[in-house]
Amino acid sequence: MKRLGVTPGPFLALTTAWLATRALMLWLLAHSAAPLLGGGSVTREVSRLYFHWYGVLSNGAFPAQDTMWQYPPGAGAVLLAPGALPGLDYLQGFVTLTLATDALITALLVAAARRPGRSLKGAALWTGGVPLLLHIPLCRYDVQVTALAVLCLLTLNRSPRLGGVFGALGALVKVWPALALLGVPRGRATRTAWVWSVSAGCAALALLAVLFSDPLSFLGEQSGRGVQIESLGGTLLNLARHAGWPGRVRYQYGATELVGPGVRAVAGVSLALTASAFALLLLWRWKARRWNPATPYDTALAAVLLFTVTSRVISPQYLVWLLGLAAVCLTSRHTSQRPVAVLVLAATALSSLVFPVFYGEVTGGSWAGGLLALARVGLLVAAAALSFVRLWRSTRPAPGPSVPPPAPATAPSATEPRADSDRLPERPLSIS
Repeated sequence: MKRLGVTPGPFLALTTAWLATRALMLWLLAHSAAPLLGGGSVTREVSRLYFHWYGVLSNGAFPAQDTMWQYPPGAGAVLLAPGALPGLDYLQGFVTLTLATDALITALLVAAARRPGRSLKGAALWTGGVPLLLHIPLCRYDVQVTALAVLCLLTLNRSPRLGGVFGALGALVKVWPALALLGVPRGRATRTAWVWSVSAGCAALALLAVLFSDPLSFLGEQSGRGVQIESLGGTLLNLARHAGWPGRVRYQYGATELVGPGVRAVAGVSLALTASAFALLLLWRWKARRWNPATPYDTALAAVLLFTVTSRVISPQYLVWLLGLAAVCLTSRHTSQRPVAVLVLAATALSSLVFPVFYGEVTGGSWAGGLLALARVGLLVAAAALSFVRLWRSTRPAPGPSVPPPAPATAPSATEPRADSDRLPERPLSIS
């Protein structure tokens, strides 16, 4: 255990905590039919929807013309994997692979702590933060996507090529891991990471296009999405129902969305805010002057937070991404994102209350449900703003020491000894 760079005590405590919390998550999964745990809706997404897609993918095609299929083609490989495990049904195989990936992320965060200037706080945040989402992480493939982003960030400093490859693979599964490359230091490292990322992404996409038909079918369905009730715009519209807004709730595109007057305008504003967030990140990169070992980590967290809060959809499983990125930040003592990680943890705890515990209150439009959702999204907005501000400040030039103005020159008096620099040489200078 000392070879891992941690003392036996913290390592043993972390291992015990991981085993205990994951056992609790499995227990919640086994009892997920209870009303407070979603009445079985969480597991149905895997056992019915994912399993249906598995059947389509097994026949060499992506689910074209399926309004629920809104994922890049790399997601197909993740959804096919559970069927390859012998002796398990699809749900059991999916949960098994998710737990194995969860353990891999924890091991990567522990291994990162062995390097100088590193900390076990990242592994502790991940271990304790994921169970705040109850059993939801076990029934979504966001843990697998987060693993690719974590691998990308933790390998960037040592191997920009490998980091770029992991970033590309993550983007092919769920787009957002490409943001992990925004914080690579300027110069050769950036060129190497992006060249390898684009090359690996194109090669993987070409392979998927050969193996499956309709690999880009998700684009049409993704563009048709509306405003999910848990997003920032959806939360405000939901509260507006108390002021007489006549909209209603409808399940479509795999999410509970709001429909009614003004929804399209809210969706347009969300897209405009997302574009503005991207422009803001480009401005930061242009203005940034200082990089430290944690800058790529901090940038990834700030970028994903900005894109999350401006999205038309903020599902509970999105918090898995933020927990993983915040955990990577906390592995480094140079990070500027410690208070942001606290806000992410608080938002994670509220997310499980919004869904599944009090989801009926949220969709029913009650004051309690609306205010609970508002508190959750408010924490995420605050985290995004604070994250970007701290990232900006951490990469600005350090203020130089103040230099006092030079004293006015005065001719030395006859009795005052000359300074060494004023003395004439004792013998003539040679000019040969």
